[in-house]
Amino acid sequence: MRIQGFLATAAAAAVSLAAAAGVAQAQTTTFDAVKARGVVNCGVNTGLAGFAAPDSQGVWRGLDVDLCRAVAAAVFGDAGKVRYVPTTAQQRFTALQSGEVDLLSRNTTWTLGRDTSLGLDFLGVNFYDGQGFMVKKSLGVKSAKELDGATVCVQPGTTTELNLTDWFRANNMRFTPVVIERLEEVNAAFFSGRCDALTTDVSGLASVRSSQGPRAEEYVILPEVISKEPLGPAVRHGDNRWADVVRWSFYAMIEAEELGLTSANIDQHLNSQNPAIQRFVGATGGLGEMLGVDNKWAYNIVKQVGNYAESFERNVAPLGIQRGVNALWTKGGLMYSPPIR
Repeated sequence: MRIQGFLATAAAAAVSLAAAAGVAQAQTTTFDAVKARGVVNCGVNTGLAGFAAPDSQGVWRGLDVDLCRAVAAAVFGDAGKVRYVPTTAQQRFTALQSGEVDLLSRNTTWTLGRDTSLGLDFLGVNFYDGQGFMVKKSLGVKSAKELDGATVCVQPGTTTELNLTDWFRANNMRFTPVVIERLEEVNAAFFSGRCDALTTDVSGLASVRSSQGPRAEEYVILPEVISKEPLGPAVRHGDNRWADVVRWSFYAMIEAEELGLTSANIDQHLNSQNPAIQRFVGATGGLGEMLGVDNKWAYNIVKQVGNYAESFERNVAPLGIQRGVNALWTKGGLMYSPPIR
């Protein structure tokens, strides 16, 4: 018992030292390192349509990808200055902690544990989601409550895995997990019939379902949503200067939608008399100087990437997902930007 206690104490100390070293490094080098390198290293999904996936030409596209591009537009005035680093669910946190990536924009759920013990800072929610189940329509299942005794495909190292266990236990149901790390492999296992159900965020299920083309109609997403999954970008804990840039790059996309500014019309508003728009496009206020970037940082984001609605419609809407809670607060949703002033 004493040996076990010693080992546990030593392991905890090692984690604390690593976290402290990461924070010290983040405070002194991330923003400057990105500027010197000339590119943002952005951790993304290995391939999830609508959020982060390369198209047929190898160009990365998606809601999370657009956030990476927005940060690059703010820092460099060029949304193309991004190096995308595909990470699995288990690799993503280590990639950020180690400094392999500057930013994690990878459909990652913001939780207390991740925000504290993993040494991460979440900077907002770019997609409000929840966990669900998908089954083959021919199974005849209409509700997740009918999955007692089912085999369920799930990825390890995710909130999905924990929610799955909690939900089945709370409903006095049994299940057999089929745990597979890589996204492509867990999906393949489901479609090959190894599992009765596939579970992940509802947006992820819609993405996976759409990948089946004409066969998509053979699968159904069950109505139950069993968890809250606020997905958002993260940086290393204590990385305050860099966190400010990433946070406000995201909020600029929401603010632009609130102001009615789009990639197509923002040039027409450069001489607007609206004080909020004057500040946004960099004509007044000196907001870029506060962040350490050009005063046209927000203009560059909208001109090159678009506002949040443009990104959503371009990437997520084709999956058949409605804005819902991801609509602006003025339209019954939860999307809301603090004042950019």
